[in-house]
Amino acid sequence: MLRALLLTLAVEVPLYTAALVALRLATLRRAVLLGAVVNLVTHPALWLFLAPHPDALRLWTAEGLATGIEALILIKAINRDKALLAVVAVGANASSLLIGLIAG
Repeated sequence: MLRALLLTLAVEVPLYTAALVALRLATLRRAVLLGAVVNLVTHPALWLFLAPHPDALRLWTAEGLATGIEALILIKAINRDKALLAVVAVGANASSLLIGLIAG
């Protein structure tokens, strides 16, 4: 779990940071903080959900829920451009899922 969390943070925090700063939705410091917080909130729950039976259906369900929760946290924290924040969350989570699957 720790390895997966570190990989997720290594992928998603820079993506969240780059997107939120480039879109002028957050300062650099706030973007880094939000990228870390959303993952620290969702990642443990994702792993607890997957641990008993790590099959494809549970993986997609967990990823979908984590992405939705991360988007909601961003929307609550930033309160601007909700659809764009949802797209940012989808992009960050899709990227870390893909890299995680490749890394094994």
